[in-house]
Amino acid sequence: MVKVGIVVGSLRKESVTKKLAVNVADLFPDGYETEFIEIGNLPLYNEDIDNENGAHAEYVTFRNKMKDIDAVLFVTPEYNRSMPASIKNALDVGSRPYGHSVWDGKGAAIISQSPSPLSGFGANHHLRQSLVFLNMQPLQQPEAYIANSWELFDENGKINNEGTVQFLQSVVDAFVELIQKFK
Repeated sequence: MVKVGIVVGSLRKESVTKKLAVNVADLFPDGYETEFIEIGNLPLYNEDIDNENGAHAEYVTFRNKMKDIDAVLFVTPEYNRSMPASIKNALDVGSRPYGHSVWDGKGAAIISQSPSPLSGFGANHHLRQSLVFLNMQPLQQPEAYIANSWELFDENGKINNEGTVQFLQSVVDAFVELIQKFK
């Protein structure tokens, strides 16, 4: 069984980003288990609570969870032309202690969304920069920018546009191929 962690950048309970992630999680094939990874409970990274004397309990829990994950799907909104602080903080927490990054060598995919036509382009590319530095293997194509996202869901939270579902399936299929290359 391949474990895919899903990291959602929006912390709001009923966020569009979370709805999108839930829909995408259903597109993975048999043999793939998806798990939503909680990042909203992580204190901002601070070396004073992460040093040779020990680490904050939430850091330890998060790192241990991520060690069991084979690949990571990031689903993110765009905040001020970049990724949300919650994702950046999770990347920082997971990259420490130096030389023991939980991200190292894992496959990754990014889906960004926005209610605007820019579709989270800035968030997607800023996140991509960090993933490359962390030695993750991000999916290159297809790139996944979802525009006008607030209009995509029916009253049950399901995507109401078959073309969007087909596109997201192509992203998941390409991600599965990438994971197989690096597993």
